[in-house]
Amino acid sequence: MYAVIKTGGKQYKVAAGEKIKVEQIAADVGQEVVIEEVLALGSGADLTIGTPLVSGAKVTATVIAQGRHDKVRIFKMRRRKHYQKHGGHRQHYTELQINAVNA
Repeated sequence: MYAVIKTGGKQYKVAAGEKIKVEQIAADVGQEVVIEEVLALGSGADLTIGTPLVSGAKVTATVIAQGRHDKVRIFKMRRRKHYQKHGGHRQHYTELQINAVNA
C-alpha cells in the first residue's frame, strides 16, 4: 500500500519502510509524527483519490535525523560592469522513516 502525502508545500509518494527527506518538521529525533494530509491511497490497481484529502487516512513516521542539504551556490554577474556577487544557501530537512500507511 502506498500514499501520496503533502508536507512542507510538497507532495511525496510513500510506502511503509521507506526513508524520505522532507522540509523541516519541528520534532525531536526518535519522535513519531502523524501526517494526516493524505491526498491519495493506492494498493495495486486500486486507487482512492481524496477531495482534496482522503478522510480517515494517515501516515505514521519516525524522525531519523534533522540536517541540512548540500550548499547551493548562487553567483550573479553583470558582464563588463565589474559586478560579481557570490552567495549560498543550505536548506534544512527532516529525514523520516515511514512506519505505516493507514486507510
